[in-house]
Amino acid sequence: MSADQKLPRLYAIVDQGCLPPSISVAAFAEELIGAGVRLLQYRNKFGSARRMLSDARELKRIALKSDGIRLIMNDRADLAIAAGFEGVHLGQDDLSVEGAGVLCKPPMMVGISTHNLAQLEAADTTSADYIAMGPIFQTTSKANPDPVVGLDGLRAARKVTNKPLVAIGGITRLNCRQVIDAGADSVAVISDLLRNPAESAEEFLKLLS
Repeated sequence: MSADQKLPRLYAIVDQGCLPPSISVAAFAEELIGAGVRLLQYRNKFGSARRMLSDARELKRIALKSDGIRLIMNDRADLAIAAGFEGVHLGQDDLSVEGAGVLCKPPMMVGISTHNLAQLEAADTTSADYIAMGPIFQTTSKANPDPVVGLDGLRAARKVTNKPLVAIGGITRLNCRQVIDAGADSVAVISDLLRNPAESAEEFLKLLS
């Protein structure tokens, strides 16, 4: 990962399935960007490709209003390219890192989720630009979450890889500093940004600075 691709401390996830009906993907993202968030992932586990691409293009339109905004598409390398995003984030059952890299060529980023040390060790041998590890704590943003890794698991993961490490799962303003201190380069957050997104993002950024 080049210097200009270095991950910011806060990695915001815009999850369509978690947003309250009263706020749209676009409005939520605008609040986060206005508060200073510079890296956002768009995630929609249940929407059609048409809906996802429509949302993604709207997010790109909003991002272009500000400098230095990077957008990551969850799961779908093809939609990341179609929407002009800066990268794709893969799960364990998605396209391989190398396969995604064929489509998402540099300077696009390819990240991958891992949930235990074996998966992390395997990801470390790939060309992934960053590795996500979690859930660090109990999380409500997934219907069937993997077993909790904990801070000790995160510390062990830090010893295994020199790649940028993103911690995810149950991370809040109350525990985010602990997560960084345990070795994460960046924290991915969903739930604790949902209420008062701009104010919450600003607090996260202050805590993580």
